[in-house]
Amino acid sequence: MMQTESTISDIETTLVGGTAMPLERPSPMEPQSLRALSEGMPRKSIIANGVKSDGLRRLLVVGSAAIMSVMAIYEMVSVFNVGGVTPLEYIVLVLFAVNFCWIALAFSGGIAGFIMLLKKPSTKTAESIKLHTRTAILMPTYNESPDRVFAAVEVMVMAMALVESGEAHAFDWFILSDTTDPDIALAEDQAFLILRHQVSKDARVYYRRRRKNDARKAGNVGDFCKRWGARYDHLLVLDADSLMETHTIVSLAQRMQADPDAGLIQTIPYLINGNTLMARLQQFAARIYGPVIGTGLSWWADKEGNFWGHNAIIRTQAFMSAAGLPNLAGKPPFGGHIMSHDFVEAALIRRAGWNVVIAADLPGSYEECPPSIIDLAVRDRRWCQGNLQHSRVLFAKGLHWVSRLHLLSGIMAYLSSSFWLLLILSGLMLALQAHFIRPEYFTDQFSLFPTWPVMDSDRALRLFYITMGILFGPKIFGVLLLLKNSQMSRQLGGRDKVIISVVVEVILSALIAPIMMLIHCGAVISILAGRDSGWAPQRRDDGSLPWLTLTYRHRWHMLIGVLLGYAAVLDSLTLLAWMSPALIGLWLAVPLSAMTGSERLGLWVKRMHILATPEEICPPKLSLESLSRREEYSNAIAQPWTLSRLLQDPELMALHLDIIDKRPHRLPGSAVESLEAITRVKVQEAQCQYSITDLFTRQELAYLLGNPLLLKQLQKLPEQYVTEGIVSFC
Repeated sequence: MMQTESTISDIETTLVGGTAMPLERPSPMEPQSLRALSEGMPRKSIIANGVKSDGLRRLLVVGSAAIMSVMAIYEMVSVFNVGGVTPLEYIVLVLFAVNFCWIALAFSGGIAGFIMLLKKPSTKTAESIKLHTRTAILMPTYNESPDRVFAAVEVMVMAMALVESGEAHAFDWFILSDTTDPDIALAEDQAFLILRHQVSKDARVYYRRRRKNDARKAGNVGDFCKRWGARYDHLLVLDADSLMETHTIVSLAQRMQADPDAGLIQTIPYLINGNTLMARLQQFAARIYGPVIGTGLSWWADKEGNFWGHNAIIRTQAFMSAAGLPNLAGKPPFGGHIMSHDFVEAALIRRAGWNVVIAADLPGSYEECPPSIIDLAVRDRRWCQGNLQHSRVLFAKGLHWVSRLHLLSGIMAYLSSSFWLLLILSGLMLALQAHFIRPEYFTDQFSLFPTWPVMDSDRALRLFYITMGILFGPKIFGVLLLLKNSQMSRQLGGRDKVIISVVVEVILSALIAPIMMLIHCGAVISILAGRDSGWAPQRRDDGSLPWLTLTYRHRWHMLIGVLLGYAAVLDSLTLLAWMSPALIGLWLAVPLSAMTGSERLGLWVKRMHILATPEEICPPKLSLESLSRREEYSNAIAQPWTLSRLLQDPELMALHLDIIDKRPHRLPGSAVESLEAITRVKVQEAQCQYSITDLFTRQELAYLLGNPLLLKQLQKLPEQYVTEGIVSFC
């Protein structure tokens, strides 16, 4: 069992120097201009041609995508051109062109990835390199379950300590909290003290909770860089649900050390620990089809790769000198701080002359995924806003065209849903127009013969099949690679079980796709209407919700499905049959959402080995240990600290004061914010410690827990209020 309060004195001795963080080494990280390059940028490469990419690769991928798009658009024009193109057909043509270009690039990149994986590329290693650089491993967290975060850090630290090569000296570990919930903040204190007691005394593990979470995750990491970044050569950024094998961590540091022009190296994380059907669906798709896309992107993007916000290593010099994010003019959702910071940071680092590489060949990187459609929608609402913000960064001066393409891809990831919906509606209007509006057989121009409204149906059907083939191409490539890999197929239950899993994934994904299309459309409309997404913590385990809640959340999806079905029936049952793949999911949105978010159903599917992945059949040791330690952390902090307990227990208060951030909330002479002013007034008016928490809101409590002066002032108050010999409770 883990140590709890009975070992407070032991835990206290593990705090090195009585502090939760090393000494600060302040260094600037200036916001970068989007209109001009900073002086001295782009930098000169250290290695000859060290920052030049292979132009032939992107010519093959982007060029083939362009050729396919031109041919498909020509075919579409030919479909309509038989009888002359009407205004509505022009709209359909434009929407088709935009959507086809989007999927053609993914398809051509998928072909590249498929070929590379067929060749079985060997993993690049730098094992002969002895690390002399220092890397800070950062685990940002925001109102997450402390047991999840601290258990993950513990098992990674312990695994690192067991490495015979003795590379643990090169890594320091930091849990960077932006938590605003006072209960979770105190639980983090407990979990950190337990973590420090569990790991070796030689392990350098630190914890810091910001008093004010400006600029969200980017601001959290930026605050670390400005105060401690100069102490380290590299930053290895994780997420609250991340795990990374020791060999992966060491390999990233070795690759960064071996390439002086490398600014950022991004791994491709595998999804793990999914128990709901929705999580397992994402897990399976990412594991089977994801390597095709990821490897292809890594190959053709070359040194203009991308950053996905976590499970990546960054050169501190490159990050601090080139990736300081500016605040965009105006208010959210398009103004303010940049929410989806990762794409922009990668683009700025590349602009400054550093390489940005995707290490598709490096395994051992893991993360988790949302457990339900609703949780996916909440996350995508935030991501949608951040990616649409990139429209204001897209034309920044000096960006590489591939970096601009990454930004455009992020924008299109959400706008494409609106374009697909408009394409469906336009096609439906064409069918209804042909059915209900009488054609004009004789125009104003003299003609002996009538003008018949015709369309090349055979060509249209052929184009439809081609489009579907390109859309599902990456999936097909992934399945072919899996079936070719007899060892993995046997591991997943044989080729028959693999085919069943693929069929289940395709059917469920087809049913969910129209729901996500409307969710993304709603997010785009909400952002265009000026509504900010906020910043809510994610659920990561059971995704089930009450049926009434699901009905409310999916009410518009069902209604739109019914209306589209009614419009199709007005034309013909044949049209309804053609549209049914897009409509059935909308009609069944509520039961589908309940089913895919159910942990019980997901675990049954798991026992049947359907949608299984190699990491599920043979779980990484790190993942198993993390789950085990998480349960023990949960038990250890089952009785969380409270403000009252801190005030009444000098030892607990001393530990808490050792842990909290020592940086003042504001500089002397600066303006006092309302939260600080109200909290200070309430502290001054408090007469005793009894029921002290009732005086403060949760936001005020969170601020109070990070202010040592106010805590010490409360600690001096009597436990009860005594007046004229009468004990009263304040």
